[in-house]
This record gives sequence, C-alpha cells and structure tokens, in this order.
Amino acid sequence: MHRQRSLPWIYRYSRPIMAGIASIGAAITAYLTAVKLSQGAVTCPIEGCDIVLSSPYAYVFGLPLSLFGFLGYLSMIVFAVAPLFVNPAEQKSLRSRLDSWTGLLLFAGGTAMTIFSGYLMYVLTVDIKATCIYCIASALFATSLFVLALIGREWDDIGQLFFIGILVSMLVLISSLALYADVNNLGTARETSMKTTTSSGTSEIALAQHLKRVGAKMYGSFTCDHCQMQKESFGKEAAGIFNYIECNPQWKNARPDLCQAAKIQGTPTWEINGKFYQGQKSLKELGDLSGYQGTREFKNL
Repeated sequence: MHRQRSLPWIYRYSRPIMAGIASIGAAITAYLTAVKLSQGAVTCPIEGCDIVLSSPYAYVFGLPLSLFGFLGYLSMIVFAVAPLFVNPAEQKSLRSRLDSWTGLLLFAGGTAMTIFSGYLMYVLTVDIKATCIYCIASALFATSLFVLALIGREWDDIGQLFFIGILVSMLVLISSLALYADVNNLGTARETSMKTTTSSGTSEIALAQHLKRVGAKMYGSFTCDHCQMQKESFGKEAAGIFNYIECNPQWKNARPDLCQAAKIQGTPTWEINGKFYQGQKSLKELGDLSGYQGTREFKNL
C-alpha cells in the first residue's frame, strides 16, 4: 500500500486565507464607497486620504473607484470559497473542476488587481503626490492575493499560467490608460489655461504676503473664471504666495473637506479674520478687509 501524499499547508489553507484578505478589502472599499456616495468625510489618520479620494482618479464612469474595488474583492471571495462548499467524497469530479477553474480566476483576478494597484501607486507618487493609507492597504491586499493564488495550488501547465498573466497585465494597463486619458488631457489643458499671465508689482506681492501672514484664505475652483481673474489681479508671482484652497474634487490636490467644513457656497470666497466674503474682490477691497497698511500702487487694476 502507498501512503497518500499529504498536501503542503499552503495548498490546504490558501483559499480560506485569500477569502479572509478579500473580506477585509471588501469591508474597507464598502466603507469608502458609502462615504463617497453620501458625500461624507473619510476618517483617515493622515490628511492625504482626502486629497487622493477626491481626485479625478478616484472616479470611474462617474462612480467611486472604491465601488469597483468592492466588486473585485467580492468576486475574489466567491472564487476562493466556491469549491469549499462541494463535498469531495460525494462530488469529486465537480470539486476538481471548480478548483481548477476558480484557481485560474483567482490568479487572473489577483494579477489584474496587482497591476492596477501598481498603476495607482504610480499615480499617487507622480501625479497626485499624496499618500492614502487605504490605497496602500488595498495594494498590499491585492499583492497578497496574487501571491497566494500563484503558490496556493499545484499548476499543471506553467505556460498557460504565464500566458494568462501576460494577457491580463496588458489588458489592465491598456484599460487603465484609456480610462484616465481624459483626466490626463483635462489636466494638461486646464494647467495651460489656468496659468496666470500677468506679472506682479511690489504692492501685489506685499499684499499677498500680508494676506498669508494674517491667515487669509481664498476658496476657489479650477472651473471658476472669476477665481482665475482674481489670481490675474495679483499676478503670477503674488498669486503663488497667499493661501489658496481648491474646492473642486475633480482637480488634483483638492480639499473639498475644508470647503465643506467652512460651508463655502460659491467661489471665489475669501476668509479673512474669521469672516467670509463671497465673490471676486479688488486688491483695494482685500487690503481694507485685511487691514493692509502697505503701499497700494497696484498695477493690475
């Protein structure tokens, strides 16, 4: 008699472990989706989360990206546990087929999630330039699922596995670039159109420095023409000095949470010495409202 070869522990427990990891990922993405759909504020230990989750990269087809992440994790849970509900003693053939097909789906899903997470990590570093703990956690979960799908069972055809991995990776990369092509094009076009063309005089720079010193803030939106005109009145040098807060979540480095907390109703809105003033203001008005005592030989009237 030959003793039955015992399965390595990773073969026996990879699916329950993957189901557990995917469940955590599903819970996190479900929370983020609920918060975004209700237009609430995300609880996060670092401030970069709001910046990232309010960026245009956080939406796909007008829906929160976290919703698609939730569906992805939910699918991985189903693929991981499906064969476990079939009794191998009674339905050995069905269990074997399910194990084989869901094994391929777990590998394909893990590959897709890992590649897409890698792309998002690149976007966080290069484009958004902010850190999101939820995004990092999701990337770690995706990588863990990929590794467990790869080493969690014995593969009969390594060539087939390699082909599937390459095919899925290419599809995900091409799809990601296509999905965010409009975001990248919009960013380039808006950055070009939003560049302040006027130059600043000594008085404009002095006023901007004073506004920053007294803690004044300008709340604006990249789609607001009067916001751009307000910056033009300062000139490009001075416009980069005072505190500006972007309220439109579709723009990079936006802080809609701060705008919501300040109950901003329209842009531009100035917050000066605890009071709010809506609409574009002349530099003389801003000087009067903020108690500016410097020279007022403004050149951009």
